Amino acid sequence: MANKKESTVEEKLRALYDLQLIDSRVDEIRNVRGELPLEVQDLEDEVLGLKTRMDKLKTDVETINFEITAKKNLIEEAKTLIKKYAEQQKNVRNSREFNSLSKEVEFQELEIQLAEKNIKEFKAQIEQKKEVVADTKEKLSEREGHLKHKKGELDAILAETEKEEKALLKKSEEYEDKIEDRLIQAYKRIRHNVKNGLAVVPVERGASGGSFFTIPPQVQVEIASRKKIITDEHSGRILVDPLLAEEEQERMQALFAKL
Repeated sequence: MANKKESTVEEKLRALYDLQLIDSRVDEIRNVRGELPLEVQDLEDEVLGLKTRMDKLKTDVETINFEITAKKNLIEEAKTLIKKYAEQQKNVRNSREFNSLSKEVEFQELEIQLAEKNIKEFKAQIEQKKEVVADTKEKLSEREGHLKHKKGELDAILAETEKEEKALLKKSEEYEDKIEDRLIQAYKRIRHNVKNGLAVVPVERGASGGSFFTIPPQVQVEIASRKKIITDEHSGRILVDPLLAEEEQERMQALFAKL
């Protein structure tokens, strides 16, 4: 903290602008990645959802096949009972026993008819499920291909930029340590509130960088004197003079080239 207090206003302005240049370079790298990480995540979620759907459909088909087997077994059992009752009818002692067995045969025949109807319905369900499986499989294949392509794009960008980004983030922390806490807090607050993340900007053509509001000549003189930290009354951004900005841009470009 002692080093921070000993810094002159000019040193603070240079450190703040250097920090801005570093953070802006990180922003550029992340902008290159753009929406790719989110696209990849969305595709991964979609692929997982389709795989889950495929698994459920397969389970459904297995369950229906189990039901078909059960109905087939019921038919065989009913046929066996019909055969048994037909044999028993040959040895009945009266018409009441015969009629009773006839009712049992009739009941088993109805059971067979119902089971056959169920089997037909189950088979229709399986055909319908198979169509959905085929459609889902096709969509899954297409999404997996798209995911592979997007991941390849993202991996290529990460391979190019990850090392530089890590080095820049480390530099950002180093430069933050050179600046007193209240200025860092102000810098971060401004950076968060402005659209392009520019909290420290040079005066360009008599106006705040990126702004159309003219800065009075007397204020421009004060900025150039580097005796106090001056903010733009319209945007709240910290202002530096063009010469300081040019010097620091050259210095930081040389630093970036080494990363």
